[in-house]
Amino acid sequence: MATASEWLSGARPRTLPAAAAPVLVGTAAAEFHSEAHLGAALLALGVALSLQIGVNFANDYSDGVRGTDLDRVGPTRLVASGATSARSVKFMAFAWLGLGALFGLALITVSGIWWLLAVGVAAVLAAWYYTGGRNPYGYRGLGEVGVFVFFGLVAVLGTMYTQVHAVSFAGVLGAVAIGLLACALLMVNNIRDIATDFTAGKRTLAVRLGERRARRAFVAMLWLPLLIAVAAAPLTSGWSLISLVLLAPAVVLSIPVMAGAWGRALILVLGGTGIYELAYAALFSLGLLLAA
Repeated sequence: MATASEWLSGARPRTLPAAAAPVLVGTAAAEFHSEAHLGAALLALGVALSLQIGVNFANDYSDGVRGTDLDRVGPTRLVASGATSARSVKFMAFAWLGLGALFGLALITVSGIWWLLAVGVAAVLAAWYYTGGRNPYGYRGLGEVGVFVFFGLVAVLGTMYTQVHAVSFAGVLGAVAIGLLACALLMVNNIRDIATDFTAGKRTLAVRLGERRARRAFVAMLWLPLLIAVAAAPLTSGWSLISLVLLAPAVVLSIPVMAGAWGRALILVLGGTGIYELAYAALFSLGLLLAA
């Protein structure tokens, strides 16, 4: 029977900034456009956090039953380690995905935008079939595509749309930036697992690119959002440039990856990238609010 700390580790808290960041930016974009709605923002945060935890447990279950995680460095995987049964982890995944669906239904009710039900269903299916099902798209190098779409474009613009029933160019810029940073989180995680994923037949984008190009892709995903902040300067009277405070952290995160850091050293980069994404979201959002 897994302990509370093992369940907490299985939820992979280092990935949760990827869920909170888009809601922060989407809400700031709503305020920049007209007026944010705190209640809708909190419901959107509930959706995002629940789906993120749900997909983490779903990955634990699906990779565990396939034997993908038998030899890996990183947070304990509940199924692969034998800490608890695959059935228990699958139940936990469905429970969190279900909670996310309930938050989503409440958000749709508050906003009155019922066609978003289709988007919500697509998000839940994307969460499960990332590593679940007979032909998971995460095993074909499309994980970053799913993350960019659902933890970038959909999360940011969906948060904005449920509050002001509109999207703006500033919101799109923020969505692209956050999507890239969410992809950076996934990329550095998959760089760490290139050898074991290749052996297990899991062809992530990092495996397909190869180690050298995957490391360069991570750095690009880290730095492009800073260029987006520069591009947003004319819209925000220059306030988006406060995001450039992150130039130094971007260098700190890039150096070990380009220098060939491996194993547990990349776990530190993973945690740092999560903090970097949340910090970027906070600074970009602050720029929008000051401009508003």
